[in-house]
Amino acid sequence: MAEYKLLLPSMGEGVMEATIITWLFNEGDNVKEDDSVVEIATDKVDSDVPTPVSGKIIKILKQKDEVAKVGEAIAILEIEGEGTASEEVKTETPAAAPDADTLKTIEEPLKTVAASNVEFSGDLYLSPLVKSIAQQENISETELKTIKGSGLEGRITKEDILAYVANRGSQPAQQTAPVQAASTPQPAVTAPAATVPVSAGDEIIPMDRMRKIIAENMVKAKQIAPHVTSFIETDVTNVVKWRNKNKAIFEKREGEKLTFMPIFVKAVVKAIQDFPMINVSVNGENIIKKKNINIGMATALPDGNLIVPVIKNADQLSLSGLAKAINDLAYRARNKKLRPEDTQGATYTISNVGSFGNLMGTPIIPQPQVAILAIGAIVKKPAVLETKDGDVIAIRNLMFMSHSYDHRVVDGSLGGMMLKHVHDYLENWDLNTEI
Repeated sequence: MAEYKLLLPSMGEGVMEATIITWLFNEGDNVKEDDSVVEIATDKVDSDVPTPVSGKIIKILKQKDEVAKVGEAIAILEIEGEGTASEEVKTETPAAAPDADTLKTIEEPLKTVAASNVEFSGDLYLSPLVKSIAQQENISETELKTIKGSGLEGRITKEDILAYVANRGSQPAQQTAPVQAASTPQPAVTAPAATVPVSAGDEIIPMDRMRKIIAENMVKAKQIAPHVTSFIETDVTNVVKWRNKNKAIFEKREGEKLTFMPIFVKAVVKAIQDFPMINVSVNGENIIKKKNINIGMATALPDGNLIVPVIKNADQLSLSGLAKAINDLAYRARNKKLRPEDTQGATYTISNVGSFGNLMGTPIIPQPQVAILAIGAIVKKPAVLETKDGDVIAIRNLMFMSHSYDHRVVDGSLGGMMLKHVHDYLENWDLNTEI
């Protein structure tokens, strides 16, 4: 018999490690090729690791909550044959530069520095990629400790350090000596949350890893962006009629469900093309206008948490293509099959609060985007219609939409007009649209 080392596979650009959530098999268990053997978590997404071979797990090398690096052995399997083998893993170049569309301030590819004056004590955990960027940019450990990490347990991610590098030139110099008392008041430090009293019979439920990440990101998003929300009520009767006419045909032809979401995405994409300054990010005092239209799709998970997979280049997809992409992402999100890159790169997000029966909501803008649309429940209501013979009251399918936007760069006119264009595209939906 031979031993086979199961290695942590590559999980996309910039993802250099993962935390073991739980093993699905125990030592001594037999596994078959393509069986998912362990659940892992990165700072982006949870996923399963399948085994490429059949055999018996004779040794688990990384236990629950331990961190493994890409290419590191996490278990040893006993398989048929002689000698020792391991899965071939191709990892990303550790210090690949971000594309120009993401960060124009970094123009040259980042390369691993063979010799650098920057050394790290080991007190601060750094992934190989983050460490190489810090060395390339001559960022000291003191500086690194000032960066608030958005990764697991506050670790600094690639996005964190690249954002720091991009804004570094505009930041005031770090104080290296004790600050003397000044006559001007200093900015107030955010007070810690008040201690919540616990009464007899109360249940204390620790947050899981994903809930901690969501909580941190939501607080950060509200602290960074001043939120404004506009509302509009939309008559989607034509949309409902069109879907009812086409959903059975589409499912028979494609083997896919036809939901309302691809229609909403199509209308949003057209409105973004009308108002491209809604498809931007803020980088210090610069506005980065995004070339691609990547639509984030807020998706509720069975455990109550939320994840936002991304429809890449949504403007290049037909309605049929959008339906397939949406169904695929939703299925993989709910079954922990998403890859880290599936949740990266969104430039605008849609949240369907109507799926919970809610009429409307005031969504929080995910950073670094500047706007998000909440879609409410479609409800039959009496409405006034203008006809050539005068006004009449008819039963219509109505829906509220809520548009939250970052008031630093999106004024009420832009945010409101963009929402009105989505409204117009949906209200005037062509019943002869092909799918």
